This record gives sequence, C-alpha cells and structure tokens, in this order.
Amino acid sequence: MPALLPRHRAHDAAALLTAWQRVARLSKMHITPLAEVEGLPIFALESKAAVRGERTVYLSAGVHGDEPGAAWGLLAWAEAHLDLLRREAFLICPCLNPVGLARNTRVDYRGLDLNRRFHLPRDPICGPWQRLVKPRKLSLGLCLHEDYDGQGSYIYQLSADARALHADLALTASASHIPRDPRTNIDGHRAKNGVLHRRIIPSDIVGPEAIVLYHLGCPTTLTVETPSEFSLDDRVLAQQSCIEATLEHYFQHRSL
Repeated sequence: MPALLPRHRAHDAAALLTAWQRVARLSKMHITPLAEVEGLPIFALESKAAVRGERTVYLSAGVHGDEPGAAWGLLAWAEAHLDLLRREAFLICPCLNPVGLARNTRVDYRGLDLNRRFHLPRDPICGPWQRLVKPRKLSLGLCLHEDYDGQGSYIYQLSADARALHADLALTASASHIPRDPRTNIDGHRAKNGVLHRRIIPSDIVGPEAIVLYHLGCPTTLTVETPSEFSLDDRVLAQQSCIEATLEHYFQHRSL
C-alpha cells in the first residue's frame, strides 16, 4: 500500500498551507491572516456559521514543528469533510508554527515554545490569535499534538463535566491505527486508558493553548497526542479518526 504522505513532504510547510488555502476555497471559509514569518503565512479559517456568531468548534495543529502527524491529520480530516465545514461553525488554525514545521523543530522562528505563550497579548503570533479567538463563542476545542515519548495515543481532556466522554470515544475510534498509551502516569499526571481528565487548572499554568481556550470560555478542550515514533501514516490516520469521532459525538449531542 503506497504511503499516504511521502516522508520528504512531512515538513513541507508551504505545501501544507497551499492545501489549506484550497480547502478554504472549496468550503467557502474565510481566511484571516495572523502573521507572516520568513515568507510563510500564519492564518486562520472561519466558516460562514462561525462568522455569523454561532457556537463554534475550534481546531488547531502545528504549534510544535516536530509534530507533523497532527498537522497533516487535521488537513486530511478537513479535505474529507468539506460539506461539514460549509454547514457548521468552525474556527481552524491549521499551522501556527510553519517555520518550526519546515525546520522540524518544536520551537518557533524565535527559538520559543509557542505553547507557553498563548496568554501573551503582545506576542506577534499569540496576540493576533487572542484578538481573533476572544470574541468567538467556542463550544469545543481540539488541539492536536504529538509526543516523542508516547507509547500510544492519549488525550488531555479539560472539562468541568465528568460525563463528557469525548476523549474516550476519540481514542476508541483511533485504536485501529494506533493503540492507546498504556501508561498510568503520563508527564506526572494520572492516566486511565489514555485519558487524562482535568477539572481544575493549577494557577501556575497559564500559557498552553488549551488552557487559554478554557479561560476564554471554551467548556471542553481536548489535547490529542499521537506518538511521534510511530508510522507517520498511522499517526495521520489516528489524528483524523480522533477528530471524526469527537465531532460526530459533539454534533449528535450538542442540543442535549
């Protein structure tokens, strides 16, 4: 079976961004420029329903440049769901660190970890991001990442509602591509079947994207982590499956 994504294209940031511009045209989504770094644009896409002010699903990838499976998995999902993008309310940041992706580095063009800076209004990337996101009525956030130390897929779920099952459903759906991470302790946090459920945020944690989204009123955020030492194709498919299962559950139950 041929590879879904030849490995030499995994860090082709320009190709990834060009594909997203095509998604925007086909789905009739609005592109909002956020910044430009070393000739690579950083932008967000908004569906017509999101622009109208409807409750919106937020998705992002490419915060860390050495996590290409997440960035290409989000694109694969979008290309397969153009009708959904036309119909429902979405705000998507497809690659917030394109220079890092091109260089295969966790940090951005300044050598900084972008995922510790989303609370900073004067940051040249996170400031425009804040100004875009703050007015939106976010109902669910998916932040897509990868973990070098991962032994399988896992998800941080931040929500006050213990009944929310998004993370477990997502991992079940993606298990045919990558199994759940079996560890009971991940990065110092208790994990159960690959799910780390937070209800309370420590006061000293302020910068990660998912936490800032939660502080801005998004009631549930999921940080999806696929293991970056696994097959790239499997990681892309696992990310896509996580998104699909989460959103299927969300759209079926959002009025309950």
